Amino acid sequence: MKITINGEAKELRDGLSITELLVVENVEMPEMVSVQLNDEFLKQDEYAATIVKEGDDINFLYFMGGGA
Repeated sequence: MKITINGEAKELRDGLSITELLVVENVEMPEMVSVQLNDEFLKQDEYAATIVKEGDDINFLYFMGGGA
């Protein structure tokens, strides 16, 4: 299937969950990543049950804290 991840076109096997996609894409610190699927943010407890589909647009977002 063809999807877009962080603006980059990718071709992956069908039937991947978001949890599996995080592994396939070698996402560092997946527990610290927010996932946006087709402009909607997913809750982490939804990752395993959410199956990626042809044409999906996915963004992995890292939120960084800081300041002085």
